[in-house]
Amino acid sequence: MNYLLHIDTSGDKSTFAIGCDGAMVARRTHEAAREHAATINTITAQLLADARITFAHLAGVVVCAGPGSYTGLRIGMATAKGLCYALNIPLLLDNKLTLLAYQQQAKFKDNYEQYITLLTAREKEYFICAYDNVLHCLVAPQHIVEDQLQQLIEKRESALIVGDIDEDVLKPLMVKNLQIENNVEIDVPMWVVHANEQYNCKRYVNLSAAEPFYLKQVYTHK
Repeated sequence: MNYLLHIDTSGDKSTFAIGCDGAMVARRTHEAAREHAATINTITAQLLADARITFAHLAGVVVCAGPGSYTGLRIGMATAKGLCYALNIPLLLDNKLTLLAYQQQAKFKDNYEQYITLLTAREKEYFICAYDNVLHCLVAPQHIVEDQLQQLIEKRESALIVGDIDEDVLKPLMVKNLQIENNVEIDVPMWVVHANEQYNCKRYVNLSAAEPFYLKQVYTHK
């Protein structure tokens, strides 16, 4: 049995889960904002107890590596790396944009021609990715400004956009059938299934080089 620990500290609240061969066996969520560093070790220990396993049973660690809170992402990544080094197990990284698009495609299948994730980075700036209805990548996860939306979202008959978007921003888009899902929550059971598939295909990341998906460039000023 392959037990995988899932860590998501990309937002204000944190979510943790244990999956075993694609089935979720335990889950915990901490609702209080900005308490990742203070709670991550305790919650992980509680989660393992819920699943009735120990650290020695873990086959790998899966992290939602962003985009999201800079501090939260670093806390989740540092914890995951420490566990992987100590236990000599692989690390897997998932992009939140991709996970949100995947879960909508799993729900609606070929009802839409493209599945797009659009998350607000700051005023008139967004994180975006897009996939067709068989999950071929149309727009790789990236940071954009509002003026780029029109050129990145293809002029197709139908699209579903998931995220935290102001609908007024989407009115100029040339899509006849446009469905909007205001949702930024990862479907954890779906994530467990997806991560298990990645694990079985050995899509591990280089532990020493792994870093969060910040996506935005860092700007410095003199």
